[in-house]
Amino acid sequence: MICKAEIEAGICGFRTTVRAQSEDAQHVAFEVVTDCEKILRFASKLSTFGSIDAFEEINPVKGSRLLEAARSSMSGCCAGCAVPVGVFKAMQVAAGLALPKDVHIVVTAE
Repeated sequence: MICKAEIEAGICGFRTTVRAQSEDAQHVAFEVVTDCEKILRFASKLSTFGSIDAFEEINPVKGSRLLEAARSSMSGCCAGCAVPVGVFKAMQVAAGLALPKDVHIVVTAE
């Protein structure tokens, strides 16, 4: 299955498009298109893994290589970026571990 996620990260104004693809409903490969340098660094780290085993990614004992790659690529104010979570959700959908559904985060100052 192929899953496409279009992510608007927030105040930075960067947009990211992620295509996650799995041929066997377990191993997922990614294509990431963005103008953000930090997301490009994250995508570069993802590409070194080849395809990612989605079953291992959701294993609470092992932890997530995908999210660890994000943490090591995106520090400071970018640590709260929504893009890595969007990539993770796209992986889940591509592997058949989740249904495609938009995720919304609404942030307001009160």
